Amino acid sequence: MGRTKKVGITGRFGARYGSTIRKRVREIEEKMKRPHKCPKCGTKAVKRISVGIWQCRKCNHTFTGGAYIPVTGVGKAVARAAQRQEAK
Repeated sequence: MGRTKKVGITGRFGARYGSTIRKRVREIEEKMKRPHKCPKCGTKAVKRISVGIWQCRKCNHTFTGGAYIPVTGVGKAVARAAQRQEAK
């Protein structure tokens, strides 16, 4: 493979698919593969098992989330609304 200083994780695509698509894929995959915080134990050990399924490598807690990140913006809004309903 060639050098991947500019293209990063999408260097595997070479010159295929166009630069804009490769940049989008790079942003998504870098967010997906970075360590995420576990909602149960709080450690940064969450990895993606499959689309929308995430698992903590420390406490083995499995939960659902977004396709590419464990907690989406919509999920946060729903959790806040649910907390407000519980408080009433």
